[in-house]
Amino acid sequence: MTNATWFVLIGTLLIMMGLRSPVLQRLRLTPSIVYLAIGVTLGPSVLGAFHFNPLEQAHLLEVLAEIAVLVSLFIAGMKMPMPFKWREWNAPVRLALISMTISVALTAVFGYYVLALPLGAAILLGAILAPTDPVLATDVQVRHMGDKDPLRFTLTSEAGMNDGSAFLFVMLGLAMLSSPVSYELLGAWVLKDVLWSTIVALVVGLVMGRLLAQLVWKQRFLSNEVPLLDDFLGMGLIGVVYGVCLLLDAWGFLAVFAAAISLRQSELKLASIHGPNQETGFNRQISVNSEEPTPPNSTQVSEGSMLFKESLERLSELVLVMLLGGMLFLDSWSLRAVGVALFLFLVVRPASVFLGLLGSGTPMRLQMLVGWFGVRGIGSIYYLMFAIVFGLPEALAVEFIHITLVVIVLSIVVHGLTVKPMMTKWWP
Repeated sequence: MTNATWFVLIGTLLIMMGLRSPVLQRLRLTPSIVYLAIGVTLGPSVLGAFHFNPLEQAHLLEVLAEIAVLVSLFIAGMKMPMPFKWREWNAPVRLALISMTISVALTAVFGYYVLALPLGAAILLGAILAPTDPVLATDVQVRHMGDKDPLRFTLTSEAGMNDGSAFLFVMLGLAMLSSPVSYELLGAWVLKDVLWSTIVALVVGLVMGRLLAQLVWKQRFLSNEVPLLDDFLGMGLIGVVYGVCLLLDAWGFLAVFAAAISLRQSELKLASIHGPNQETGFNRQISVNSEEPTPPNSTQVSEGSMLFKESLERLSELVLVMLLGGMLFLDSWSLRAVGVALFLFLVVRPASVFLGLLGSGTPMRLQMLVGWFGVRGIGSIYYLMFAIVFGLPEALAVEFIHITLVVIVLSIVVHGLTVKPMMTKWWP
């Protein structure tokens, strides 16, 4: 395909999705299903118009997936409707920690005994496939700031946290592939990857988010200069937090999600302390330069940058899902790959959710829906590319690519086709 053809195709697709085609609405097709169908049709499975080789382009795909996940995590964190209180966050924390661990363990057992993988490879496969996805699960995400729906809140906050907690097991699997299992290896993993990387990520994210909120508030209170660039501030926070975590060997995904929550909740707290009638320099300027005063909440970075980041998230979804179709071959659909997907959807996800929420007081209907909507997607692509770049042996890399692609494709189709009917029937 020529560059001109790609421009026409992507432009037409964007216009069609922007107009919210009545045909797609009637068919109840999610955007991801549409992008996937086009990618598969143009890819090597059908027309062969293009082919994206994930082994040769692992570095590029890793960066693309990394950016998509970071933006999506930041958006998810900014939409969180409530501060961290154990009563509200009990279920998501259990899902991100207990259920994540159970999910990795069950998938690793399947990989070790059924697929005959080495133990380290089986754990790595479980870690790649375990995290639920904040990019593709838009239909079950928190829809807007202040949305307190329990199901959407639980799924969104779980996805925000388990994209960070999965890294623990990715590193464990890679370490076990390169070295024999020993107490020294496990001890170093617990100290560095579990304790240090997690605690530092949370501290960096929470502190940086709060500092930016206070800095912006003081700037707008004291200054009557031109309005601040909220988009730059939000993207800058993502870059600084993630970069600091990379320098400190901490989990950047978890830190970015924590920073977004901290920024949003700090802004709300500052607004409540100063009161809705507190006139800042920024508000004075808006009142002078416009016919109607701007409400105080509209001066918050989290709200001011939301539209741009949501557009960036949708664009990254389009690009990555179409590339996914360009990576998929007909021989990717092996019995091993489909078997892993079915085991993951029908056994691992429901069992891990049930066990993780045991004794939490979570309503059974909520547990059942959470146990079904464990959407896999861009996060799994990132961890797979990370492992390949890290040095995963080529034979394992090829098999993991096929398995991961089949799992994601089936998740997009199955979860995408069932989300609206199930939400309509089973959830108010």
